[in-house]
Amino acid sequence: MKLFNNAVSALVVAIIFLLIIPLPTFVLDLMFIINLALSFVILLTTLNIKEPLEFSIFPSLLLMTTLFRIALNVSSTRKILTNHGDAGAVIKTFGEFVVQGNVIVGFIIFLILVLVQFIVITKGSERVAEVSARFTLDAMPGKQMAIDADLNSGVIDEEQARKRRLDIQRSSDFFGSMDGATKFVKGDSILSIITTFVNLIGGFLVGMINGEGSMTELLQIYAISTVGDGLMSQIPSLIISVATGMIVTHSSSDFSLNDDVTKQFLSQPRVLMLASGAMACLSLLPGFPVVQVLTVSVFLFSMGLLLSRRVMPRVAAEETPQLTPSTELTSEAEFYRNIDNVYGLLNIEQVEMQFGYSLLPLVDAGNGGSFLDRVVMFRKQFAIEMGMVVPTVKLTDSGQLNPNQYAIRLKGEEVARGDILVDHFLALAPSESEDVIDGIETVDPAFGIPAKWISEDKKIKAEMSGYTLIDPVSVIITHLSEIIRRYAYELLNRQEVNNMIANLRKTNEAMVNDTIPNLVSVGDLQKVLCNLLRENVPVRDLETILETMADYAPTIKDIDMLTEYVRQALKRTISRRFAEAGQIKVITLDANVENLIMGAVKRTESGSYLALDTKTIQRIIASANQELSKIKDLVQNPIVLTSPIVRVYFKKLVDQFYPDTVVLSFNEVDGNTQIQALGAIAID
Repeated sequence: MKLFNNAVSALVVAIIFLLIIPLPTFVLDLMFIINLALSFVILLTTLNIKEPLEFSIFPSLLLMTTLFRIALNVSSTRKILTNHGDAGAVIKTFGEFVVQGNVIVGFIIFLILVLVQFIVITKGSERVAEVSARFTLDAMPGKQMAIDADLNSGVIDEEQARKRRLDIQRSSDFFGSMDGATKFVKGDSILSIITTFVNLIGGFLVGMINGEGSMTELLQIYAISTVGDGLMSQIPSLIISVATGMIVTHSSSDFSLNDDVTKQFLSQPRVLMLASGAMACLSLLPGFPVVQVLTVSVFLFSMGLLLSRRVMPRVAAEETPQLTPSTELTSEAEFYRNIDNVYGLLNIEQVEMQFGYSLLPLVDAGNGGSFLDRVVMFRKQFAIEMGMVVPTVKLTDSGQLNPNQYAIRLKGEEVARGDILVDHFLALAPSESEDVIDGIETVDPAFGIPAKWISEDKKIKAEMSGYTLIDPVSVIITHLSEIIRRYAYELLNRQEVNNMIANLRKTNEAMVNDTIPNLVSVGDLQKVLCNLLRENVPVRDLETILETMADYAPTIKDIDMLTEYVRQALKRTISRRFAEAGQIKVITLDANVENLIMGAVKRTESGSYLALDTKTIQRIIASANQELSKIKDLVQNPIVLTSPIVRVYFKKLVDQFYPDTVVLSFNEVDGNTQIQALGAIAID
């Protein structure tokens, strides 16, 4: 086996040496026969493969065979010029067979073969390879998206997805290589013409100088050698050119080209019978060879009749209906007759992103797009930060979106949409007064901040002016992350909660077994976790959450109150989450307002709710709006601090008007965190 590991390298080196080292005539004959046999092997291989990638070494093989033919041309030319036209039995036999005493006829046949290869086969193959390379490259984003969609939906696994991506990349590389490799054959054809004239003219001059015979004798000797050498070079080259055309025009199939031609060309017996009738009509033309025409006509009719008798029983046995719209409806009805297939239509994706055509390069890993990697890193960061694993994001292209648009869908419904300019940067001005860069006015899709799309040539000027520049992928990722943070509580389903419990069981099995389901049900745990995520409180400390629920769940059935106790147990996490440099800047709630809220709480068997009159609500919200407006330039996220018993009710009240307001209770602030009051919400 070690001997064959470097066989290809040794073969290439040997071909190079053939350009330099003179070969005996018997070795040259052997090389010509090997070259001819190799060309037949390559042609038959292209006819029997099912898809071009099964013969992916063809471009490299094309170069090697071209180099081999050139080396043989050089060796044969050396022999013709130095050995009185004798370059071996193969060249002599081909030359005498084709020339047959007429040099002009031999050269005409040779030129016809060269022109057929150069103008018809090679030119066509070159064009097909060029178009295939371009179409394959253009189709890569859509194919990558389809693979990602199948992977996200569970149709294929990671290994199958990796293989499909590799096949797409190999297909692109293959047709790109074929686009260039066809130039080898084209150059080989040109070289054959040049070599032919060199052999004929050079041999004739050498013979005249050496006095090897008369002009007629020399012309006959060197014409035979020249034509024979040209044919021995051109016939393998023509066969390789045909193989090139076969491989670039053969689309992927479950069968070889032989099988496809046999099945498709002979699948219509009626066509053969009609062709037979058309050929029979030609025999009526005066002077047309009747015997030959009728022979072909009878042959076609017999083939059509034979095939029709073979097809009819098979059709009857398989009861294959005609391909009509009604047939398609019947097949579809048959498919959905199985109720499990109907249930398959009900599946929806937790998180889905749709992209317009212009944005596909951003998400296509094969084209260098980093979007998928950024989603993976965001999932990791979100798990560390919030303690929840983001569901798989399904990526699809959509013809319903504008080319520069993307849409984010949760549970089958669109929740956000944005516009992206691929070759631009999103620029955020340091302030309105310093907005000095020209660009396309827009709004940051994640935060609604006025911004501009600026081109690459303005990047340096914008950075020097203090602008914040965001690349298109980061804009989309930021928008996606904000949407997931906002709706994380909707994405936390029972299955994910069970996954979190299973993960905790690995480190604290006793606590999990004692708590679930004896003291805390999975449903109650899910509700508490969703309440925490709704207010952007991390749920990573699941052990503390379960222990707190186990302490209070037997006596407290109100999920909101149970959540409040859990929040108090997570005070270090909450303080770290909302404090800056160990300090929380807050607005407090006046004692009169708290008493007013507590007096309006109504309790029922299913829970409690706030029953305030409209006028009082308006006064509280007006005061809150006034205080929040005062501090909007001092703090990024406004925080209202209340007593523990009031927090949950005030949060529900203020959410109707200011949903991003953070409401904390005194018991949720860690003792090491300093509280700075910037105002108070009060009413007269």
